[in-house]
Amino acid sequence: METIESLVGALNSIVWGPAMLALIGLTGLVLSIGLKGMTISKIPLAFKTLWKGRDGKGEGDISGFNALMTSLSATVGTGNIAGVGTAIALGGPALYSGCGVSH
Repeated sequence: METIESLVGALNSIVWGPAMLALIGLTGLVLSIGLKGMTISKIPLAFKTLWKGRDGKGEGDISGFNALMTSLSATVGTGNIAGVGTAIALGGPALYSGCGVSH
């Protein structure tokens, strides 16, 4: 068990360290350049489309705002479920030092 704890601790120091922050930033920069700045230039159009809405033409049509909220709730909800499942699988908060829970 101690081997697993040391392995997870070593992995955490790599994954959640400055290198990961740099990789995330670099990935965002590469994608922005690859998309020729579309992520920034299309923001006004995105908000215009979001708030304009649309007229329902048939049964089951939803507005842009409702579609956005549905996709966000699915993403956030799945992340919370996966996070709790991962925490339970790894032994809960007492597995890591510095979280305020004593062993």
